[in-house]
Amino acid sequence: MAIPTPSKRKFLGRLSLPERNFVAEALRAETVGGVLLLVAAIAALIWANTLGSSYESVRGFHLGIGALGLDLSIQHWAADGLLAIFFFVAGIELKRELVAGELRDPKAAALPVIAAVCGMAVPALVYALVNLSGNGSLDGWAVPTATDIAFALAVLAVIGTSLPSALRAFLLTLAVVDDLFAILIIAVFFTNSINFAALGGAVVGLAVFWLLLRKGVRGWYVYIPLALVIWGLMYNSGVHATIAGVAMGLMLRCHRTEGEEHSPGEHIEHLMRPVSAGLAVPLFALFSAGVGISGGTLADVFTRPETLGVVLGLVVGKAVGIFGGTWLAARFTKAELNDDLAWADVFAVASLAGIGFTVSLLIGELAFAGQVQLTDEVKAAVLVGSLTAAVLASVLLKMRVRKYKALVEDEERDDDQDGIPDMYELDKPEYHLRMATIYENKAAEHRRLAQLAGAGRDDGDSPA
Repeated sequence: MAIPTPSKRKFLGRLSLPERNFVAEALRAETVGGVLLLVAAIAALIWANTLGSSYESVRGFHLGIGALGLDLSIQHWAADGLLAIFFFVAGIELKRELVAGELRDPKAAALPVIAAVCGMAVPALVYALVNLSGNGSLDGWAVPTATDIAFALAVLAVIGTSLPSALRAFLLTLAVVDDLFAILIIAVFFTNSINFAALGGAVVGLAVFWLLLRKGVRGWYVYIPLALVIWGLMYNSGVHATIAGVAMGLMLRCHRTEGEEHSPGEHIEHLMRPVSAGLAVPLFALFSAGVGISGGTLADVFTRPETLGVVLGLVVGKAVGIFGGTWLAARFTKAELNDDLAWADVFAVASLAGIGFTVSLLIGELAFAGQVQLTDEVKAAVLVGSLTAAVLASVLLKMRVRKYKALVEDEERDDDQDGIPDMYELDKPEYHLRMATIYENKAAEHRRLAQLAGAGRDDGDSPA
């Protein structure tokens, strides 16, 4: 095994060991959550298409405190409440990426950021072109712009494909930047009227939250009640309540100080990610993904401009936008692609990013609020588009599965069994001394076995 010589970092090159470990841990939780999300979506479809009246009754059931403006249906509690947890974790992820991850270096961040921006702009453009040519509504332009990282990872788990860490990190960075722009879209384009008193109260609450963090105050009994107050005020302000979640996530400190094994942000993200991926998002899917599926509904998906725009935006717009943005950025910045990968791998991941489930469903509800039939048809389009993107990506990834398997095995090889992959120790004398000892012990054992084998053959050849 050759010792690598120092060189400039390549696009989709090897991650640092801490970054590799973080990506592996983060995606492990998201994969489990993605499988639960897939199960919840299937359950919602079965429930809505077999016992539709009970499904509508349950998700339309209201509970809460009306005097506080929080008498909401189960469906709205899931969309406005549970997804605030999802966006809280997204805020922490974004903060960590900015201060300690792939986005901290502007040069390294340029490619995934450009890819993510193009991966949102092109689907919106595809949707707009389809609807302008078909006299449809432009209100849903933002629906196909989102990527669902959990659902994408669930697809990888189902088809049994493990991506090399560089591709996994690229997909995660795409999703983080994607979430940031989705948050901005929700805040800017889906805020109709503002209650400035409630918004001012939410801002004051966020200032108190920030001050407590800076003073080093600890204790869930302080932050959880404060977070609930901030969320309630944000909801009543007219700004989408999930913005409160991402704002609090961005305030957490995600860089480590001397003596810290994990920053407060990393610690809280580790605690909250299973709640987000394993509970909040699947429950949102359960109460949002249930739409009636019939031959007429599926026909409308491919004939109505609003729904056709969503499908083409997810399947075509995402793949073309991310791949095209990445290729152009690499060409003009003279970034070199990792020698172990090909542009076909980038296109496969770009196709996988066309799975836009959770946030796409949320934006669909916001974009066509009050239009029940069209909202359900747009949700069906999100399901069809995401499924089509998943099938396309699965075929493309399966074509390279042997290459990915070999790369993953090489990344995880730990011949000296010290818990650190060998590829991160090739420039350390201690590693080579440990390997020399291991091979010397093996050589001594084989010499002993050779002597025993020779003695046994001599005994067998000698007369009784």
